[in-house]
Amino acid sequence: MGVRPFLFLLLALLSACRGESMKPLPYLSETPVRTFSAPRPVLEPGKDYYARLKTTKGDILIDLLEKEAPNTVNSFVFLALHRYFEGVDWHRVIPGFVAQTGDPTGTGRGGPGYTFGLEIAPGLAFDREGVVGMARTQDPNSNGSQFFITLGPAPHLTGQYTIFGQVVEGMDVVKRLAPTEGPLAGGKKDKLLMVEILVKE
Repeated sequence: MGVRPFLFLLLALLSACRGESMKPLPYLSETPVRTFSAPRPVLEPGKDYYARLKTTKGDILIDLLEKEAPNTVNSFVFLALHRYFEGVDWHRVIPGFVAQTGDPTGTGRGGPGYTFGLEIAPGLAFDREGVVGMARTQDPNSNGSQFFITLGPAPHLTGQYTIFGQVVEGMDVVKRLAPTEGPLAGGKKDKLLMVEILVKE
């Protein structure tokens, strides 16, 4: 067997193993729930959490940073398991900057009915594309359900917004989301169809 076929087989086996090790969590609601007073604890210690975002342009896989931002990841997983994000617009997509979603009203002003504070972890920075952060108002305690994915380095956001994930697959999908600002902006917005929470076994 030559080097190239061997490498192809190895990559295929690694890919298969990775797929088998990701177990989807069951949803906690049959239909979307959009208002809560607070998130319930849903994370289990020692588990490695991922989120698969199914969009109108394809799938995006995010490695959630439950150790660095436990409160934020718990809230995100809690909302996702209640189908909170289903059918929500990517309401703010700025090429080269960010793609933002998580607001069922599509206005950029909606939320889940509760807010929580920043979680800034040393060593994490908005220094590349695919970094997942929480959107907020000028109030640092206004995190809710809206989140964004960077489309390039955005160092001015570092230390100001919670980082709670990193895109590991589907960055090409993020880049194809319909712009809402700039010269390429159109009338139709892409949607976040559903979020599936996966646990690495």
